[in-house]
Amino acid sequence: MNTNFSRLIGVLALAALVQSARAELKWEQTSVDLRPAFNDKQAVAHFKYENVGNTPVHFKSVHASCGCTTAQTQNEQVAPGQKGEITAIFNIGGRTGTQVKTVTVQTDDPERSTIVLTLKAVITPLLEFQPTLVYWQNGEEPKPKIITAKANKDAAIKKLDVSSSTPDFTAKVDAGSAPNEFRISVQPRDTTKAVYATLTIKPDSPANTGNMFAAAARVMPAAPTSGTAITPSSKATLSTIRHDLATPAPTAGSPSQ
Repeated sequence: MNTNFSRLIGVLALAALVQSARAELKWEQTSVDLRPAFNDKQAVAHFKYENVGNTPVHFKSVHASCGCTTAQTQNEQVAPGQKGEITAIFNIGGRTGTQVKTVTVQTDDPERSTIVLTLKAVITPLLEFQPTLVYWQNGEEPKPKIITAKANKDAAIKKLDVSSSTPDFTAKVDAGSAPNEFRISVQPRDTTKAVYATLTIKPDSPANTGNMFAAAARVMPAAPTSGTAITPSSKATLSTIRHDLATPAPTAGSPSQ
């Protein structure tokens, strides 16, 4: 009886020892939101941790979700009570809008061997346009239509130069109704024939390194009459027009690509 009791005590003591000997990384945060300045080349996130257990934690791997992001840890081994951080660097390049990148971390922490760290960067472009395409129906009165350009408030843009790829459209720029806003007035010379033009827009920002943006203007072809047969070629033309109207005009060398 005494022998069995001693064995039970030994098992309980061993279990308590195993329970007390543990490794555990505690993360200060696993998601970081960043708002880089428009001319920043990188967005950097710091994910801090601490080993709150009483045995070392070892990093097995640290992998970023894409080639535009790198990540590294300060230590391969984290002793009990030791603090450190994983640094994630996102190379912005020409990307704009909300960018979400992740870093997957593998450790020998028995409680949480895999952790996913998230870097979210909201990148405001140099210029935003609404709309990117203005158009007139065939025979419509050739009144000007407006494209509103909103500039990044940190870009110090004083003016925009706008040119049309064809003489069928004219464009002029005025100050908008809000700060850092411009009104691009586009007008066709004639709406009795179908024509398309690309509008090249160049800001004068001292931070702009020759980047240009583009919008589009179009006069639609005349609708076929009820007695006119629609040929395969005319069907293709109509399909192309619908696609163009649904698709924003591309930018030429713009940071928004």
